[in-house]
Amino acid sequence: MATTPMEESAVSRPLNFTFVPQAHDLVSICDFSPHEIELLMALCARMKAHPGEYSSALKGKQVVLFFEKPSLRTRLTFEAGMGQLGGASFFFDQTASRLGAREPLSDVAHNLERWVNGIVLRTFEHSTVTGMAENASIPVINALSDLEHPCQALADYFTLSEHLGDLRKVRLAYVGDGNNMAHSLMLTAVSLGSHISIGTPNGYGPNPLLLARAQAIASTTGGSVEVKHDPAEAVRGANAVYTDVWASMGQEDEAEERRGIFLPFQVNQELMSHAAPGALFMHCLPAHRGEEVEATVIDSPASVVFDQAENRLHIQKAIMLSLMGGKRRQTQRSANA
Repeated sequence: MATTPMEESAVSRPLNFTFVPQAHDLVSICDFSPHEIELLMALCARMKAHPGEYSSALKGKQVVLFFEKPSLRTRLTFEAGMGQLGGASFFFDQTASRLGAREPLSDVAHNLERWVNGIVLRTFEHSTVTGMAENASIPVINALSDLEHPCQALADYFTLSEHLGDLRKVRLAYVGDGNNMAHSLMLTAVSLGSHISIGTPNGYGPNPLLLARAQAIASTTGGSVEVKHDPAEAVRGANAVYTDVWASMGQEDEAEERRGIFLPFQVNQELMSHAAPGALFMHCLPAHRGEEVEATVIDSPASVVFDQAENRLHIQKAIMLSLMGGKRRQTQRSANA
């Protein structure tokens, strides 16, 4: 089997390859340039293939995880990943009280920067992540907010590269709510010169500002993004079809109304028949079988949902190493801390 450009790049790198992105944090996909995302993917491939070579890469470093929402994949992959890199992690359950409620977010940030080397946040409001990043002199990683889910999207495109090769030739169709997952997928797609179609009901499309940002990036990379309101048109010819829950955490009171609106966008065998032959099925999980996806699709051989889940571990290890493992110039924030 021929190697893909990403695999060739990874193979050519030394085993201790890492890089220091210009960005201090990963709050949004846009924090990493298209070239840096390519480097991150190459690093992820190398780390996945040679995990032992990185077993002490973050030895002596610590990361703290603050989660306002329940989690299975996100928490365990960050904790396991940090352990596999020789570091330590500390988990804070914020499901009973959101960050910033007990004391100002800036005070929390200035405490954390004196104790640990990185902060991972899973929050309701994106402003919590940006606020922490603005105040902390240590890296902040967005592990999910209401606006973006960058770690998941990066893992998803790494998964696509493993199964389909050159991402510039791949077309992904995302069908469902134009939510945080849709935002990060389209920003990742265009950054890698790939192609994505977003299929949503009228009134449920992606954030117009982020859509414009994705289109601007696409104009420089050769990628493309389009929004359609016919699910069959959205998936036509796609190499992979992706969906997410119709009502995210915090939207439980809208669940019944959304079910009626989104039912025509359910990923079932009939909808998959419009995609390219052999198209993959993707979902960030947890999934509601019988709602956004039929069991016959998610449990079929075409489904790569558990490959996606596995790759959360590998991409997050690469993210943590990139942000926390290299030497940095002193930032204004750290100089004033």
